Amino acid sequence: MPNSLNSIAQHYHERTKYDPETIASKGKGLDWSKQPAPYKEYKIGRVYDLKPYLSSDREIAPESDDYNWLQLSLLLLTSYGLTAQYQTVYGNPIYLRAAPSAGGLYPAEVYIVSKGNFWLPAGLYNYQVANHSLVHFWDSEVWLQLQSACFEHPVLTEVDIALVTTAVFYRSAWRYEDRAYRRIFLDTGHLLGNVELAASINNYKAYLIGGFNDLALNKLLYLDAAEEGAIAVIPLMSLAQDRLLKTSGETALASNTITEYPDIADGKLLAYLHQATQMEAKQLPEKVDSTEDKYNFPFCTKVATNINSQIDWGEKLSELENTILKRRSTRNYSGSNLKLDELKALLHFTYQSDNYLAQGLDDNPDYFTLDLIETFIAVSGVDGLDTGCYYYAPQAQELRQVRFKNFRRELHYLCLGQNLGRDAAAIVFHTADLEKAIAQYGDRVYRYLHMDAGHLGQRLNLAAIRLDLGVSGIAGFFDNQVNEVLGIPAEEAVIYLTTLGSP
Repeated sequence: MPNSLNSIAQHYHERTKYDPETIASKGKGLDWSKQPAPYKEYKIGRVYDLKPYLSSDREIAPESDDYNWLQLSLLLLTSYGLTAQYQTVYGNPIYLRAAPSAGGLYPAEVYIVSKGNFWLPAGLYNYQVANHSLVHFWDSEVWLQLQSACFEHPVLTEVDIALVTTAVFYRSAWRYEDRAYRRIFLDTGHLLGNVELAASINNYKAYLIGGFNDLALNKLLYLDAAEEGAIAVIPLMSLAQDRLLKTSGETALASNTITEYPDIADGKLLAYLHQATQMEAKQLPEKVDSTEDKYNFPFCTKVATNINSQIDWGEKLSELENTILKRRSTRNYSGSNLKLDELKALLHFTYQSDNYLAQGLDDNPDYFTLDLIETFIAVSGVDGLDTGCYYYAPQAQELRQVRFKNFRRELHYLCLGQNLGRDAAAIVFHTADLEKAIAQYGDRVYRYLHMDAGHLGQRLNLAAIRLDLGVSGIAGFFDNQVNEVLGIPAEEAVIYLTTLGSP
């Protein structure tokens, strides 16, 4: 095996970059005869229909079975449920879900593991998105196995229900090939963002566990690990119980860093990276003090982003629920400007939790490695803000200008010629220093970074929709050229783009 200076995650990232010189040779037509099914089916198991609870009285007594089923039904619907359909020219409708997915491919599956309680029998459940139901496909007690797979995470001793998200790799790889691994974890981040907010609506606290024994968890769920793998565990705790919890444990654990690996053929890189980032034993990350914003460019223009008024999510978060259900990715922008106050409101909701509790939101939402995510914003049309590239400093709550320029033409090019890049009023770029991140968490951090970027992107999504703005995420871009054009430091690997504008 050749010894490489790069770890396997760095190698993967470099190998899957889009480049103007090579992107044409990488592309090939889709084989529609091999298009994967977007849903998983079980031939056996007891089915629990969740649809009747959607039309039931919301004021059910909390002590009743129906109350718990109502909360779970709404949480699943607003996390990943079907929310719309549109007809295609091919005659088959496409069904859209509460969380966005690259290419509408929806690689995630959602499972429930139950310890067993007075309303939900012990065992394993799969969320059947197509008909909004649960199938109870394994009815033995499995909670101790879940705890063991999660290295005895302390939250699992306090709860009796947990979601597990998985990825069916081919659903995304069918179209995006090896680069699909990036999109799978961004899509999972969108889903986790929804779960976290939907939990608040339905009186849950959602915790995140990203460090677990992959082999054990896949075995627990009876997955064919070559086709589907566990991605995240989300214990659900009642809000009243959460306020009494003294410790929540680690959301992210470290894995090994792999620097020796063979030559890997195209089409095999995704599977190799996933296998290489799996864990068998608990390993704590290297702790680094990150209480300050990373970049403070000398003599740059600084614009404060703190605001007086917050986004109104309605009584009992009713408008948040409505926003999740009506969210759609914008396909075209008018090219009109945003207001500076609108951009500030989007950033404040996404990054600042000081007003969450007053609105009924979780004021300490779980992320994996959020302190390693950096945010840059290319401004093309925001009233009251010069065009150019800015670094967003969340601790100081200010924008710090990196470059003075109107980048519309370059952004059109960087976004692979998509008009969204050209016509957006602003584009948010999430980046991370891969070398620094891997030094702390090993190669598994590649998963965490993309899930956190997707989570942030979903918060931007929902905030924009609530303000009647347009928003759309982009995971396909010319990687190196983003850094060059915008003046972003070379060590910052670009992970995700979110376009914002007037629809």
